[in-house]
Amino acid sequence: MNSSAKNNTKVVWITGASSGIGKATALAFAAQGYSLILTALEADWLETVKQQALQSGSPRVASLPFDLSRLEELPALAETAWQQFGRIDIFYNNAGISQRGTTVDTEMRVFNKVMDIDFYAPVMLCKTILPKMLAQGGGQLAVTTSIAGKFGFPLRSAYCSAKHALYGFYETIQAEYYQQNIRVTIVCPGRVQTNISVNALEKDGQKHGVMDKGQAGGIAAEKAGRQICKAIIKQKREVFIGSKELIMVYLKRFFPGLTAKIARNISNM
Repeated sequence: MNSSAKNNTKVVWITGASSGIGKATALAFAAQGYSLILTALEADWLETVKQQALQSGSPRVASLPFDLSRLEELPALAETAWQQFGRIDIFYNNAGISQRGTTVDTEMRVFNKVMDIDFYAPVMLCKTILPKMLAQGGGQLAVTTSIAGKFGFPLRSAYCSAKHALYGFYETIQAEYYQQNIRVTIVCPGRVQTNISVNALEKDGQKHGVMDKGQAGGIAAEKAGRQICKAIIKQKREVFIGSKELIMVYLKRFFPGLTAKIARNISNM
């Protein structure tokens, strides 16, 4: 029996699926024969990904465009996602937004928006999906954090805060529900060629609108998506995605003082 035949009843819900890492991971799962639920802000982009996923081998694809900053409506979104195919085996919280601005200059509304989309939205969605997974006998939660969730970067105070918080939330779920067959995969990217820097919020909430030099030099989103899909299927606890910049994670572990000195001198990530 090939992998597509084995996986055609398994359902993966991916947020931030219209482009970048989310799209690439969705297409990687499609090639493995998984059914997909796709969520992102851009309905037309999602429809394109849906058609590509069907062509890549996914037997069923549902498109659920949504603005994840509408927190009060997220429980209803999660219920709708579950009802698409009557179950969700893997829920990958990938959607997120970044920020560019010093701590003093960045307005509180920017902090609020970043925290809403990057932290509170995943928490609220998980609060609806997790009990359903427990009732069905288990499931897997995955989330995109960042190496910015491992230590602070200049001009990223809101973003780093949200990504650090995700580690605490998902590691706690793993500790609480592992014996009930809930698995957690934390995806920790470094530099990946996506539009996250283009769509990042400036200190006043305006779009950054520029592909940062570090972002442009990152690995291709398609490569990242294949690695993430493989890690989730293998139920890895944590996976690092990127290139030479990932050395910072290991430096932080063994040489925290040196890491702090390097971070103080980072000009462009």
